[in-house]
Amino acid sequence: MTTNIVSIGGLTIGGQAPIRVESMLKFPLSDYDMCLRQCNLLQESGCELLRVAFPESSLYRSLCHLNKESNLPIMADIHFDPELAILAMEAGCPSIRINPGNMPPNKLEGVIRKAQEFGTVIRIGANSGSINTRQLQKTNGDRGKALAFAVEEQLTILQRYGFEQIILSAKSTNIAETVQANMYLSQKYSTFPIHIGITEAGPGARGLVRSAVGLSLLLAQGIGNTLRVSLTADSLLEVEAGYEILRSLGLREKGVHLISCPTCGRKRIDVASIVEKIKPLLTQVPNGITVAVMGCEVNGPREAKSADIGIAGSPRGMILFTQGRIVGECTIEDLPVKLVALIEEIKKEKKLKGEGKHSCLSVSREDIF
Repeated sequence: MTTNIVSIGGLTIGGQAPIRVESMLKFPLSDYDMCLRQCNLLQESGCELLRVAFPESSLYRSLCHLNKESNLPIMADIHFDPELAILAMEAGCPSIRINPGNMPPNKLEGVIRKAQEFGTVIRIGANSGSINTRQLQKTNGDRGKALAFAVEEQLTILQRYGFEQIILSAKSTNIAETVQANMYLSQKYSTFPIHIGITEAGPGARGLVRSAVGLSLLLAQGIGNTLRVSLTADSLLEVEAGYEILRSLGLREKGVHLISCPTCGRKRIDVASIVEKIKPLLTQVPNGITVAVMGCEVNGPREAKSADIGIAGSPRGMILFTQGRIVGECTIEDLPVKLVALIEEIKKEKKLKGEGKHSCLSVSREDIF
């Protein structure tokens, strides 16, 4: 566990703080209206930190406006140009992402001094595409070690100036390289928060699986203080996937835990369509609640006995259950009304018992039907 805590616009990272879920704007700052719209949608989805590409000084005013209008703390993504790093801080960015090794030493000092003046957090790091020949030679061609060594070189540069408000990052498209590099960094530099991810994970199921595998291997070892699921897809999916990974590992309970059976020849309801039908109704469900949609009575109250809210197909339509107890039957037409009623009863009970996960619900048929 890291001992250093950094604060980015009031968002604490490291120490006992939750593992933070971040994403990146998919639009250029030149398309400011779309950037702000995506920023607001990401905030609503639970995104906690937003990285924004800042490739040229002509976008300075847009970056200023985004910092003023966004409720999300922003990390400006800078490559090569120290002047852009300084402009980003002057535009109000509480954090920047740079590679100190790609900046002239005489210019880099100005960046660090400005960061010290503004209290800016600097994320440094390398990815598989930025490893150079010298680093590979030093590690005898071991790319995982070379990735860690590249980050170590950057850290040494910042520490030479007495700068410590740092987040480390070592990401590769290769899962084994990423895990190896982060294990090394977390053991040797345990005081610094670490950002984790599998870079260029890819589209759709491929990207989701690769990210889930790589991130889980690290998180299960206690490595990672912030994460991004890097997908060739909407940023909202990145955030959703990030929370699902954390929820699956028992590391955060933000949002509802929605489970459903894969269906088989026994199914009595269209599970997929019901899942889509109830998703909009689950936005008001308390954090940590499990909702199950099961195709039949076999996979219903029995297999999903631990679910706080359950829907299962039955010979006469569908049943609703909570923690294995059937609380009534309903039709697909009545489902939204009955489900909302059940959600409200659970919210009341959860409030009475405090914010922690309840151990047993006492909802009865009379409460819902």
